[in-house]
Amino acid sequence: MSAPKTPPHTGGRALRVLVVDDEPGLVDSLTAGFRFQGWEAESAPTGEVAVAKCRISEPDVVVLDIGLPDIDGFEVLARLRALNPEVGVIFLTARDGVDDRVAGIRQGGDDYLTKPFSLEEVIVRAEALVRRRGLTAAAQGDHLAVDDLVINTSTFEVERAGVPIKLTATEFALARHLAENARRVCSKQELLSAVWGEDFAGGEHVVELYISYLRKKIDADGLPLIRTVRGIGYTMRPGA
Repeated sequence: MSAPKTPPHTGGRALRVLVVDDEPGLVDSLTAGFRFQGWEAESAPTGEVAVAKCRISEPDVVVLDIGLPDIDGFEVLARLRALNPEVGVIFLTARDGVDDRVAGIRQGGDDYLTKPFSLEEVIVRAEALVRRRGLTAAAQGDHLAVDDLVINTSTFEVERAGVPIKLTATEFALARHLAENARRVCSKQELLSAVWGEDFAGGEHVVELYISYLRKKIDADGLPLIRTVRGIGYTMRPGA
């Protein structure tokens, strides 16, 4: 990386990243790279330490190894989501099989990279995650409303019929894009590009998976808002 950039920030502070891995050289490389880009970076060698640090520092992004010496990364992820459902999580692991990638996404990870990796790619993916949460945007208190669904793009709160709905960073970004384009059909490729970024290596099945997550949360107790348009993609619109 040739020169440090001014990083995205939230609430007047630099973004925070927690690197969870027990390989000292990898950890040093990642934390140094993030700090060079203006992030606040800290690390944890085990899952238990990671959970403890997240309670205190509330990171915006966690770069998480699956194979940790105490508890595995999936258990760590579950605990992190309980503490902060919106934290962005990137799995960074030597497990490179398709089944491992699918498992990582199914468990609620926002992204999945395999070792060996490009330091710049990890940072770019982290930046993409915070953009999905809107941390680079000015707080304007904007609201998106589709029928009885209300999305606050400033506070990242979501309600349906007055009932709060907890969404992960990726789920929020997907719901936001659909709401911003209400009644228009969004192709899977458009959603991939808008939510995961043009450099995301995953296929359209990732969109299908996250649409199913959204439906369970948004459409669980009301008339369906998220509709499938066969052969094209998805749309969000009110009506029976």
